[in-house]
Amino acid sequence: MKKVLLIATLLVSISISAQVTIEQTKHDNDIKLSALPYYSFGKGIGITSPDSLFQMNIRFRMQNRVSYIENDGENGAYDGQVRRLRLRFDGYVGNPKFLYAIQLSFAPGDVGEVKEGENINIIRDAVVFYRPTKNWNISFGQTKLPGNRQRVNSSGGLQLTDRTINNAKFTIDRDFGFQVHDMNEFKDKFSYNIKTALSSGEGRNQTGKADDGIAVTGKLELMPFGAFTKDGTYFEGDVIREKKPKLLLSGAFHQNNHAQRTQGQLGNDLFERRTMKSVLLDAMFKYNGWAAMMSYMSRTTNENALTFNPDDITESNYVFVGNGFDYQASYITKSNYEFIARYSTQNVGKDIETLTPNTREYSVGLTKYIWEHTFKLQAELNYDTLKYFDGSSKNNWYLRFQVEIGI
Repeated sequence: MKKVLLIATLLVSISISAQVTIEQTKHDNDIKLSALPYYSFGKGIGITSPDSLFQMNIRFRMQNRVSYIENDGENGAYDGQVRRLRLRFDGYVGNPKFLYAIQLSFAPGDVGEVKEGENINIIRDAVVFYRPTKNWNISFGQTKLPGNRQRVNSSGGLQLTDRTINNAKFTIDRDFGFQVHDMNEFKDKFSYNIKTALSSGEGRNQTGKADDGIAVTGKLELMPFGAFTKDGTYFEGDVIREKKPKLLLSGAFHQNNHAQRTQGQLGNDLFERRTMKSVLLDAMFKYNGWAAMMSYMSRTTNENALTFNPDDITESNYVFVGNGFDYQASYITKSNYEFIARYSTQNVGKDIETLTPNTREYSVGLTKYIWEHTFKLQAELNYDTLKYFDGSSKNNWYLRFQVEIGI
């Protein structure tokens, strides 16, 4: 009798294990959300309720870095910091068609300086999705707008330790509103995505700054040779080593009506509101370990970019108008060492050319991928040349080492 009970217990245990395995394989902790930075290397820790009515996936990632910085006219200095520390939750409730995503940031560089009267920027993403079919994604909440390629990519999917100078000045960032994405990606044939957004235009975590302006965004992505392997449009470098050439061409237009900040969703407050228009163009190519990227970004305003304090005319602030190009190329060896080179040009608009310089940036890097983009070691040497309106110039450079790890 004891033997029968023992065998029965073993059979029940095996049956339960098999059911759990099937359930995990079915869901695979892998929810692709088109409005969020996504890549399929680290899928985190997944929890699915027994009745399959609830799923939650937990991920974290951390960037630790140390830099030696030498700016023209200043003594060299060392800087060590936790650059990014993120915690992300995503999943569905009730039905896989109703999804959610939450991303929180904790590093000082993420949260930013705490200022009196301003909100703390812990919340990066807080958004709900309705996915009626595999092609359509409808979202409501705070998340990234469908902007330039490098901004849409997670900072964890970058080849170098940070994004370009043009991304820092011309990007359109996170915002609160509605988005509708029509995704049409196929393995080996022409693919395209259409992404639109209607948002507040004030950036993330804004309260008490309501106005009568909204922001509209539209983006078209074309992949003539089919979709990239493992969603390769969402990370830099050909770590997958594409067996066939893959190409992405994309263009986005963004208009932020009556914006209150110097860079639309980012920057300091303006003294007068301005309507801003942005054009964002990208190209990405990958094949057999080789990768190349090129981007163009610009921002214009219909009025003078300068705004003045009505109570003190000597005090002013300005919309950062102008344009820039980024060029980036890389090769990854079979032992997962990657060599990267990048060149950026940034030209400011005429309204502000006496106030801020034109910039040229040169970067070279070496990355060792231990577990693709989720665990890597990065070294970067960066050199900037700043040219001012009066003919003077400055040369700044830094050397940086960074470790990225996450799940």
